[in-house]
Amino acid sequence: MSVLAILEQRGSLKPCALETASAANRIASEAGLELDAVYIGESLGEQAAELAGLGIKRVFCFEDTALACYTNDAYVSIVADLVRELGATVVLGSATALGKELCASVAARLDVELIQDCIEVWWDGALMARKPIFAGKVLTDIRVANAPAMASLRPNVTPIVRDGTALPTLVKRDVSATRARTVLKEAVMAAPGTVELTEAKRVVSGGRGIGGPEAWPVLQALCDVLGAALGASRAAVDAKWIASNHQVGQTGKVVSPDLYVACGISGAIQHQAGMRTSRIVVAINKDPNAPIFKICDYGIVADLLEVVPLFTKAVSGGAGS
Repeated sequence: MSVLAILEQRGSLKPCALETASAANRIASEAGLELDAVYIGESLGEQAAELAGLGIKRVFCFEDTALACYTNDAYVSIVADLVRELGATVVLGSATALGKELCASVAARLDVELIQDCIEVWWDGALMARKPIFAGKVLTDIRVANAPAMASLRPNVTPIVRDGTALPTLVKRDVSATRARTVLKEAVMAAPGTVELTEAKRVVSGGRGIGGPEAWPVLQALCDVLGAALGASRAAVDAKWIASNHQVGQTGKVVSPDLYVACGISGAIQHQAGMRTSRIVVAINKDPNAPIFKICDYGIVADLLEVVPLFTKAVSGGAGS
């Protein structure tokens, strides 16, 4: 029996993979179990050094150019078969778009319970998980008594804790028997420097209050100096000012960044559901009664088109020029 961490990659190991491993190490230590991990991709190679001190005993490596990009049937079969082989007690993945699909498919294949989008996991004689419900207004603790139990963790909510520099043993697995019904013809990668919204440590979002699509460059300039991802409210998306993949909220994407800057966003409960677990929230809005001011850490009642450029200038080091 062991705890199994799914190491997500996109060419290289993603930060959420290390967060998942760190959370899995906590469970393994509390349960007195060994920690294993699974890597599916083109090649782990020197990236294995990033796993030092995370308590992983073995990493089962399924490496092939055909596995460089995610395909549901190939990845699900690999993970499900490995869970059976190891007799894993707990399986943890990342609550990214890819991770949630993979975890859900594996759970269905194994007919086991899955808790998605958790903000904390621990062991108390069984897997315990904490997650937001009711649009983020309530946190609930869930206990899964049966094994294997599965959970996915939101990116940016789990600290990466290392103890020493011990490296895991890499166990290379033959992938020749892996048969995928789907064939990936082309992968269109995001432009260099683009930050994935759900995994970003900083997010700058705009709502109807920005006035129109011509204001996006103002927010994008702030994103550029912060290294942030650009988000949007549903109102901005519905107005066709920006593509839906930028939408944050109950019907959009859920983010948990260290910094969330809400520009011209009223802060309706549906939007709060997508960003309520942000560590620091800065709100800029001309309406002093906007609901966003009730949950923000710092609020500025002003015209965002005047404030955001000043914010950008200050962050870029030009405040005194």
